[in-house]
Amino acid sequence: QVQLVESGGGLVQAGASLRLSCAASGRTLSTYIMGWFRQAPGKDREFVAAIWLSGSSTYYADSVKGRFTISRDNTKNTVYLQMNSLKPEDTAVYYCAVRTSRILMTRAGEWDYWGQGTQVTVSL
Repeated sequence: QVQLVESGGGLVQAGASLRLSCAASGRTLSTYIMGWFRQAPGKDREFVAAIWLSGSSTYYADSVKGRFTISRDNTKNTVYLQMNSLKPEDTAVYYCAVRTSRILMTRAGEWDYWGQGTQVTVSL
């Protein structure tokens, strides 16, 4: 089993920045991709960004490309999401997730482990 602990969410104004952190523990040997999803009230869980833990290749949703950056620190089993130029439409609960495959899938149901979520609220 893999446990994911997220931190860094909060309330900020439009245009501000936040950095989310996700620390993985437990059995992480089969972790190939880590990523971030978000879920706004009344909406499905939406893919945000992913990073391969070997090679650090990344992939972003069009809605965040150019504003968000995903990175990793394998020595700490930690993944980060740097969020810049935040917009009100970025408001959501952000979830860290693990996929035990090297093939990226952006549907939430294809991911194997999830964090508890951290609230990000962006005001005007």
